Amino acid sequence: MAMLVLSFAAHAGSYTERAITQAVAGGTLYGTELIPEGEAKVPVVLLHSGSGPTDRDGNSEAASLLNNSLRMLAESLARQGIATVRYDKRGVASSAGAVKEESDLRLDGYVDDAVVWMRQLRADQRFSRVVMAGHSEGALIALVACQRAKADACVSISGSGHPLADILRDQLKPKLPPALAGDNERILVSLEQGKPVEEVPPQLMMLYRPSVQPYLISSFKTDPRKAIAALKMPVLILQGTTDIQVAVTEAQALSAAAPAAKLVIIDGMNHVLKMVPADPARQRDSYSNPDLPLAPQLGEAVATFVKQR
Repeated sequence: MAMLVLSFAAHAGSYTERAITQAVAGGTLYGTELIPEGEAKVPVVLLHSGSGPTDRDGNSEAASLLNNSLRMLAESLARQGIATVRYDKRGVASSAGAVKEESDLRLDGYVDDAVVWMRQLRADQRFSRVVMAGHSEGALIALVACQRAKADACVSISGSGHPLADILRDQLKPKLPPALAGDNERILVSLEQGKPVEEVPPQLMMLYRPSVQPYLISSFKTDPRKAIAALKMPVLILQGTTDIQVAVTEAQALSAAAPAAKLVIIDGMNHVLKMVPADPARQRDSYSNPDLPLAPQLGEAVATFVKQR
């Protein structure tokens, strides 16, 4: 239900911002709705944030990261006549109370929550179509949730084209000494088989601590290429060329698995959806700079896709 209503006039159009909630298994999720004014019915995009403690705006208070990337995307779409709903996922920010322990988290739970939101939006007579867009890990959640909720369209932004276990394998192997690389592989294989690991070296404890292993096991089961190939609705794949977390080849892997999907590569866009060169210092600073504007091509590409379908 609404808790606060604000009106904004910005650039191409005005919109209303409203705080909303959604009951889900285990508690309540808190979100923000932006509705363009002066429209009888408008399409709505459900936005899902990335991994870890990332909130509805694309920020992480726990990691001292403030960039407002998803807030900016929502505002860009609202100015272009498209409604949005973005929310704090269970266990994060305002929705922290929806999960009691870290060990209770599962990728499937995030998917279930997204499906609840989409079904609620589908029943809302203000909206003509329901689209889901996920960023980073949220892209994987979107690919699975869109199929279950029968979304009208699906958008993957900076999403991986390979299972999480393979990504961890590729990223960590060249950085770890041989003995630790062997431990890493042992842990990954066990988790891929659905078996928790008791012996974790201290150097790897932050990544594979016992409380996070159930979530990793649930996530390792999902291959984004299979998930996107199963979708029957229109799909948009978006990726930036200066993303230091997700390479363009990941978007190309998704595209190869779903040839009918539209692939858009945005030159100069990084992982937090800003126009930033590959320079490490500039990249690092961009994650905590809310004054950097959103990559303009991103909002335009999503809006064009949503309106054309």
